[in-house]
Amino acid sequence: MKHKNIGSKFDDFLEEEGLLSEVEEKALKRVIALQVELLMKEKNLSKTAMAKRMQTSRSSLDRLLDPYNESVTFHTMKKAASAVGRKLKIELA
Repeated sequence: MKHKNIGSKFDDFLEEEGLLSEVEEKALKRVIALQVELLMKEKNLSKTAMAKRMQTSRSSLDRLLDPYNESVTFHTMKKAASAVGRKLKIELA
């Protein structure tokens, strides 16, 4: 007896359920938040210093660093990357 789902990919399941795009977006936001936080630690930047480098508010930075907050703009992510000496790279695949 063959089982329909044995060997199928999780991405295929998410796609069938109409959830793939949403899950990918949330995962990407969480990865960016983690990377920015790690780079801040590496450069010994406090949240206040980071916000100043970004020319933004601490609350804006807090939204960026919150892995569950999805209201962060592309512009904010780009400023954060620049503040830690990196470039934000987004591509169509």
